[in-house]
Amino acid sequence: MLTTILAFAFVLGTLVFFHELGHFLVARACGVGVDVFSLGFGPRILGWKRGRTDYRISAVPLGGYVKMVGEDPGDEVNEADASESYTQKPVGVRIAIAFAGPFFNLVLAALIFIVFATTSGKYILTPVIAGVSEGSPAAASDITEGDRVLSINGGKVTSWEDVQNLITKSGADPVTLELSRNGETRTVTVVPQEVTELNIYGEEITRHVVGIRATAEHQPIGLLEGVTEGIKDTAYWCKLTVVILGKIITGDISPKTLGGPIKIAELSGDYAEQGPMALSIFIAVLSINLGIINLFPIPVLDGGHLVFYLIEAVRRKPLALRTRELAQQVGLVLLMLLMAFVIFNDIVGIVTNRAAGG
Repeated sequence: MLTTILAFAFVLGTLVFFHELGHFLVARACGVGVDVFSLGFGPRILGWKRGRTDYRISAVPLGGYVKMVGEDPGDEVNEADASESYTQKPVGVRIAIAFAGPFFNLVLAALIFIVFATTSGKYILTPVIAGVSEGSPAAASDITEGDRVLSINGGKVTSWEDVQNLITKSGADPVTLELSRNGETRTVTVVPQEVTELNIYGEEITRHVVGIRATAEHQPIGLLEGVTEGIKDTAYWCKLTVVILGKIITGDISPKTLGGPIKIAELSGDYAEQGPMALSIFIAVLSINLGIINLFPIPVLDGGHLVFYLIEAVRRKPLALRTRELAQQVGLVLLMLLMAFVIFNDIVGIVTNRAAGG
């Protein structure tokens, strides 16, 4: 339990810190004054003041905020602080500040993936067969571990991706594989079998396979390639997150799969027990989720503010204050309903697991 609590505090603190750091750094770079940089909400527990900024840890550890000078339209700003007022800055500056939080979440993920790739190297799937499924078409055709696939249906094979693509392309039709074994070349014909399985989105898909697995070959890499791999991994998880969220919205994936703070705490403890690297990768994936969700066009989120500013840029004047206030209220209700829903999912999951366990 203690490990879970400490891991959850570390994970949440890291995510919130980087998110708010993005807002803070861009605000200061653009000449906007910052009164408060807080990890958590509610009453101040501890902190220190440097310049005009109060850096603090607050009582409710479920988020954080940066309070900028003149951030709210109703804030009174004295003449001396007018030049540092957020609302007095051009709309482009306010867009940059609002976008910086989610962007820094993606930066955090990229940094973690870059460190992981540079220190751990990468694994390349080669067209050398690592195993054959029992009872599969490949096993019936005397294909064995160690065979190298040279070509499929006359198409040259240089990677495991080639193997997958050529077999998928053939569908249910027989495929002819040219194999190398102990320096000798042989040709076999295999009829793929149809299988139904779950894809990464939890959806059932049907595809044709012959029952072979690739060999994963480890390759150490340098810093430059590590940066490239880290950015590619970040882009992959961004795309995956957007697709999954889209499928949840359209109903293709059940919203019951959404987890809240309880689930995050549980997973934080699980990954912490697996070691620092596993916990770091979990933080990276979670940071991408946080960054993308914060870009949703819900008024209380950064994405909602961006919508307001983009409308202002087009109209050349801000929306009426009352309109923005109503939108903020609606957004807050939606966010509270979403939080209630994911916490309900967490509780149902706990009850279900305990019941299943007897």
